[in-house]
Amino acid sequence: MCHLLHQAPPAKAVLTTPSLLAILNYMGKTIWFASSNSHKKAEMERLLPGTIIRLPKEAGLDFDPVEDGESFIDNALLKARALYELVKAPVLADDSGLCVDALSGRPGIHTARYGCEDGRKLTSQEQYTLLLKEMEGVQDRSARFVSACVLMLSPSRIHIIQESVEGRIATAPAGLHGFGYDPIFLVGGGGRSMAQLSDEEKDDVSHRGRAMRRIGLLLKEEE
Repeated sequence: MCHLLHQAPPAKAVLTTPSLLAILNYMGKTIWFASSNSHKKAEMERLLPGTIIRLPKEAGLDFDPVEDGESFIDNALLKARALYELVKAPVLADDSGLCVDALSGRPGIHTARYGCEDGRKLTSQEQYTLLLKEMEGVQDRSARFVSACVLMLSPSRIHIIQESVEGRIATAPAGLHGFGYDPIFLVGGGGRSMAQLSDEEKDDVSHRGRAMRRIGLLLKEEE
């Protein structure tokens, strides 16, 4: 008797769609930047050429950690760890601010939230206008921008760098470049504000530029 053998149909290949997060993680040398600030991202892209900088919002990630540290480094670490938990990939975090000697170091770590009332965040122009008002009649106008940067390659491999740039608070805003408090910060002993510098000039002298050059050297060691 002839027996017919019934073969099972070949299994269909199961195609899975990779998540946007996975795609972004494997697109070249990607560093996730723990921020929602597009201006800062643009600076990072200039300062770290050849590195793909990604913001959490570009992958639809809800990222808004409470920055309750007592220093710039505390807050940068907090942001780096929070984002690493979400992306499981190398993360860069920056916490920076303006420290004015005559104001006992204010706004300092509260620079981004300076002047906030009833939960409403002031615009950059409103913030630096408020600061100029506080500085009316003050002779000592020395100040500095500070940037604390954290490069987190894994939970056990963390690099921390903090840099600053010295300057003075102007009596009136000037310049159209930059962002934040740049129009009222006179760089070094010169008479030009940070907002009057070209991107190249700013990157050369700024707190973030100095920190990112050192971060760039660390990234080259990983290649």
